[in-house]
Amino acid sequence: MLRNVRSVAAVGVSPKDVRPSYFVFRYMHLRGYKMIPVNPMHAGKTLFGQPIYGDLSEIPKDQPVDMVNVFRRSEFVPDIYDNARRHLPGLKALWLQIGVIHDETIRQAEQDGLDAVQDRCPKMEYQRLFGELRKAGINTRIISSRLPPF
Repeated sequence: MLRNVRSVAAVGVSPKDVRPSYFVFRYMHLRGYKMIPVNPMHAGKTLFGQPIYGDLSEIPKDQPVDMVNVFRRSEFVPDIYDNARRHLPGLKALWLQIGVIHDETIRQAEQDGLDAVQDRCPKMEYQRLFGELRKAGINTRIISSRLPPF
């Protein structure tokens, strides 16, 4: 999934540099993903040069979104997903952060043909799958002779 998406709408991302969503957003941005911040409490501000939108429906139609990454509580997931399906026609994936679990919505997304993940962090999965944890001395139990480009 992380190889098949290039643009990510991060719903609930915080511009506060002490929040986990900020670290994930920054990390994915530095890895070349087009990150699109969405948070109604910070709409109109910017995060890493990107305008923060108040809602998924505010993302310009000419700006493709491959994946929605949700940093909101689980009870908000169905509405976020419905909104994403209405306003993001090219959507390929739904990713629910660690602690965000909604089995029904994951099943619905998969039935709609999307890749769907819950209770995981794309930053941590990227590090695990693309060998960055090995550099820190952590055994990822993935055997590979190649390291990804940096």
